[in-house]
Amino acid sequence: MQQPDEAAPAAESGVRTLRVGDFMTRELVTLKETDDLALAEQMLRLGAIRHLPVVRDGKLVGLVTQRDLLRASATRPARTTAASEIMVREPVTVSPTTSLVRAARVMLERKYGCLPVCGDDGALLGIITEADFVRFAADMVQDLDLVAEAVQGSTRA
Repeated sequence: MQQPDEAAPAAESGVRTLRVGDFMTRELVTLKETDDLALAEQMLRLGAIRHLPVVRDGKLVGLVTQRDLLRASATRPARTTAASEIMVREPVTVSPTTSLVRAARVMLERKYGCLPVCGDDGALLGIITEADFVRFAADMVQDLDLVAEAVQGSTRA
């Protein structure tokens, strides 16, 4: 798997950098290389998700996205086409210790909707998606709103 260049760790200042492992989705829906596209479509629909890591013996070997399935459905029969035929092989991955900022930059620069999270041995540990970042942003905005309300309340008193 390809991992983007990791930034050097921050100096020991007592402040901890937010890491991918803090926000990644750990409960994953995955495919095997031999699973057909009809099953993949069902899994995406039932799970209300857009990305399916493809694994072999717990290790990431590819990625199938909703867009890949839509593209394939125009020319391939879903019941007889294996995930291995359309999956992105060797997708870019990150580790749980990758900074959240670095993962976000990779996703923005390369226009990715997700990054699989793998251990050093290639084992799939999780996935970080655009939805994870939107959830994080919503929580941060909510916290900022609470701080703003508290500041406004203290200036009135």
